Amino acid sequence: MSLAAPIASGSFRRHRWLWLASVVSPIVPALAAGALLAGAGPIAAIAPLLWYFGAIPFLDMLVGEDDRNPTAAELEAMEADPFYRALLFATLPVYWTSLLLSAVAAAQPGLSWPVILALALSAGVASGSGLVVAHELGHKTTRAEWWGARAAALLTGYAHFMIEHNRGHHVHVATPGDPASSRLGESVWRFALREIPGAARRGWREQADLMRRRGYPALSWHNDILAGYVLAALVAVALLALLGPVMLVFIPVHHLSGWMQLTFANYVEHYGLCRERRADGRYEPVAPRHSWNTNHLVSNLMLFHLQRHSDHHAHPLRPYQTLRNFPELPRLPSGYPGCFVLASIPPLWRATMDRRVIAWASGNPARLNVMPGKEEYYQRLAAKYGINPATT
Repeated sequence: MSLAAPIASGSFRRHRWLWLASVVSPIVPALAAGALLAGAGPIAAIAPLLWYFGAIPFLDMLVGEDDRNPTAAELEAMEADPFYRALLFATLPVYWTSLLLSAVAAAQPGLSWPVILALALSAGVASGSGLVVAHELGHKTTRAEWWGARAAALLTGYAHFMIEHNRGHHVHVATPGDPASSRLGESVWRFALREIPGAARRGWREQADLMRRRGYPALSWHNDILAGYVLAALVAVALLALLGPVMLVFIPVHHLSGWMQLTFANYVEHYGLCRERRADGRYEPVAPRHSWNTNHLVSNLMLFHLQRHSDHHAHPLRPYQTLRNFPELPRLPSGYPGCFVLASIPPLWRATMDRRVIAWASGNPARLNVMPGKEEYYQRLAAKYGINPATT
């Protein structure tokens, strides 16, 4: 029996304190760095990685899923409750504490390079999850949320994220032209080579177009992306000046680790799914079925409900605490941390997910985002799982 039901039973409002897990989770690298500074052994440096990609997937499996939705009255009360919004802002000093304390620990004399790299990777995982906060706040409209989203994206120098996500990914999601939607037969490593530069280029194009419409040149301080990049560079220079040349390694590894958290998330969220083209040549509207969903309780609580991604893409302005589950959605086998582990080993990922993608498509290739040159791979999968592909 799943433990999720007794843990989450009762009123949603009475159990809102469970969302504190999203605030506490990113402090783990800071605790590890503090332990290392206090004299703990090198194992402390990799403890956050073991926590995020070992313990959390295990807890997801142990606790299970919670597929309930709030009632209409609960939804109204939750949307009006400032507690949930305050949690998003409460994470910001936690993320920055983990980054800065990990940098200080990495700069201590006598550390081996494996320990320094482990500190950078661990802090990067936490900072990458900060893009979840940037994602949530970036869909909102107030000035405070605008600044909060940028403070979260600044952790990894990913200033193009908000405009690229809102004006690019949400428009083109689950189509072959979207660099942030992964394709059937594409490994996460190959996807990263397409997604990271593709998202940066698209974000810059969208921002430059916005600048032109507002009457400013692209190279202007009114350009949020440019300002964000400059701020990220200033943070890096400050860390280098204060902590020494080790930051020339720590910062790039940290940032790349953070970027890869977003890349892994984008990879698992839409793998192989495609919106069908209508008779007029346009793609059908985005629906919940165009995103993979998971209701695993522990990782959802640690990621501000990001894993109920289906409802988010169908209703981008819906607050995280009120995202809903729907029947008959494409389902992931685990929460995101567990799926990231699966995706990092492409044969294991394909063995787990490709049959799910084929089954979801019900034999219709128009519902599949297939990697170019992999059409025969799809045909073999369809034959393997006993599905007769329809003719496009």
